[in-house]
Amino acid sequence: MDLPRMREGGLDAQIFACWPNPRLERDVYVKQTLQMIDALWEQSELHADELEIALVGKEVRRIVESGRVAGIIGIEGGHAIMADLGVLRDYHRLGVRCMTLTWMNTNEWADSSDDSTKWGGLNDLGRQVVREMDRLGMIIDCSHVSDSTLFDVFEVTENPVLISHSCMRALCDIPRNVSDDELRALKKNGGVICINYFPGFLDKKFNDAVTGIWKEFRASADSLAGVYSGDREKAWDELRPEYRERMDALENPSVTVLIDHIDHAVKIVGIDHVGLGSDFDGILITPVGLDDVTDLPVITAELERRGYSEKEIEKILGKNLLRLVERVMRQ
Repeated sequence: MDLPRMREGGLDAQIFACWPNPRLERDVYVKQTLQMIDALWEQSELHADELEIALVGKEVRRIVESGRVAGIIGIEGGHAIMADLGVLRDYHRLGVRCMTLTWMNTNEWADSSDDSTKWGGLNDLGRQVVREMDRLGMIIDCSHVSDSTLFDVFEVTENPVLISHSCMRALCDIPRNVSDDELRALKKNGGVICINYFPGFLDKKFNDAVTGIWKEFRASADSLAGVYSGDREKAWDELRPEYRERMDALENPSVTVLIDHIDHAVKIVGIDHVGLGSDFDGILITPVGLDDVTDLPVITAELERRGYSEKEIEKILGKNLLRLVERVMRQ
């Protein structure tokens, strides 16, 4: 994804994820997050004629109508706040308007779907984080969280919840995906589920293969890190080409499987609660036929082929998410 290709693919608004790597030392989380926030602001200044950061939901329409891309700054992984509400407020002051409560790691206040259960959902601090995000007008993103965490969020928040990049557990049965019961609760909450493009979340057979490769890769990276005085980032960089080659050799599903997940979500929650959550910045493989952001019209074409109306397609392509953004990002 880049600005020229976004224009070619027709993408005019994007939540950009600032992701501090939880596998690194804890004391660099804030530094990494701040560096990425700064990079987004720098790009918006260098390319002011093409990109503007939206701080209030209603600004998204204005920016898009001016012919530019509207960017929303998000954080992926609640470990970035270092269990400190003051840090959360500082991020908000710097323009952050969305946060994924966990990544693949359980943090000091919320359980992840991909890690051990420590709190049984949200602990007391986690509930404070949700309330403070409500007060600040920050979007609560529940991709990556455990089932218990998600239901705890529904109990605490007064705002519609975003599940920004997840798929359907009924079609690919893994903890990272969303169950039908969770979808029904999301509909009651008024939130939006955005479907992830990663083949490993779309197809269980592919997920099993990827999980095996990831397990080997992480073990090799942890072992190699000793050569670099414990620097896992350098170890990952050295091993990544081999990892990418093995991933590329897998037989991944086509874009039609992605639309199957959209179909299922619409069936359970209705047309007003489904969107697109590419995860382009976080995945190495995409479905066949959807190589990058320029291929987004392929999704539109397949939705049309399956009988969705123009109005329904517009909702899936962004109007549902825009409604949530405008309601939550009010200040």
